[in-house]
Amino acid sequence: MNKIQVFEHSFLPIGKDDFEQRHFVALSKLNALHDYQYFDLKHNGVVFKQFVGVIQVDNLTIEILPKIDRYEPEDKEHKSKWRDVLLEMLKVTRKLKIQQVGQAQVSRQSIHLLDIYFEWFLSEVQLLIHQGLIKQYYKETGNVKALKGKLQFAGHVQKNLVHKERFYTTHQVYEKDHLIHQILGQALDIVAQLSKGSYLYSRCKTVQLDFPEVKAIKTTEAIFSKVPKSRKTQPYDTALSIARLIILNYAPNISSGSEKMLALLFDMNNLWEEYVLVRLKQAAQGTGIDVYGQKSKDFWKNISIRPDIVLQKGGVVLLIIDTKWKNIDQSKPSTHDLRQMYVYNDYWKSSKSLLLYPRNEIGALSTLFDPFKSLEAGKDHHQCGLGKISVLNAEGKLDLDLGKKILDLV
Repeated sequence: MNKIQVFEHSFLPIGKDDFEQRHFVALSKLNALHDYQYFDLKHNGVVFKQFVGVIQVDNLTIEILPKIDRYEPEDKEHKSKWRDVLLEMLKVTRKLKIQQVGQAQVSRQSIHLLDIYFEWFLSEVQLLIHQGLIKQYYKETGNVKALKGKLQFAGHVQKNLVHKERFYTTHQVYEKDHLIHQILGQALDIVAQLSKGSYLYSRCKTVQLDFPEVKAIKTTEAIFSKVPKSRKTQPYDTALSIARLIILNYAPNISSGSEKMLALLFDMNNLWEEYVLVRLKQAAQGTGIDVYGQKSKDFWKNISIRPDIVLQKGGVVLLIIDTKWKNIDQSKPSTHDLRQMYVYNDYWKSSKSLLLYPRNEIGALSTLFDPFKSLEAGKDHHQCGLGKISVLNAEGKLDLDLGKKILDLV
């Protein structure tokens, strides 16, 4: 399995490393399926946008890593550092459960993000098999040798004119071949196809041998909405979530050839926002400060507005935070962002709001590099500040105290 590591917003030309014309064609069709949001296509390569994660096209894996500073070196050491940052962010925001895979496996650079998700999924299915797979009732129509259920008279006459000993009925069946297992079975088939030649292939085939034979289905977004929810099916939640991620992002035969593709991509802006929110909630425990994410209010007709993060204490809004995953060289935000913060202040009755940007310096403390200033001349109740906070600690790892440092600004 060949692997390429690139940074977000970087350019990957055709012919570099193992990136070929057929891979370019496959990526262009994937991009078209997702309204051209993942890449910008050039005549001789691909320019990645703000999406990070992993794409696999046949024997080629492309890992897209986060990056703050466009001038940062793109050597192996820096790629390894930002890969660890991405894994930790996915873990903290519960988009990845590294404990199920093992930290030793994750630290191996030969393992890519898809391996981690596949191994997590196989571990969840093995756990379900060990605990005992559930049976469910479902209706089945067909010929049986004893009359049970409802006789389908028209079908019975058509199919059993000669075979008088048979009955064509619709009846209830109680067994393991039901919708939940059919979804997991399809995800297992995809993992088997995409893990050929890797250490996971034999493990996947072992899990498939232990898994019951189920009817093959084509799972869509609508099918997942039909999955029954009950206490009996609760142990399946994690496995179904990963299966959903795998199945809905799998695009077989997307190119003109026979390439099979799977893309697990995350918007870095959303990932940064969720990471800051989780760290703030952890830091706010025991302080009396309540931290809310994506709290919306009606704005105009059917349009609502939602700040990223709201900090509140005793019913009073202390601070509204809008996170931005980009490097701002000068302390001058866009006019659009400032207008947005003014509206947030007004609707949430907040005196202060903060535009929060990531910072690349290792171990740097969170600092307010531009103090709170009024958004309305002559008034102090509409103030906005610009903050930059280091993503990394002194050891070059993702800073675990990020939430506490942000609260210090309050």
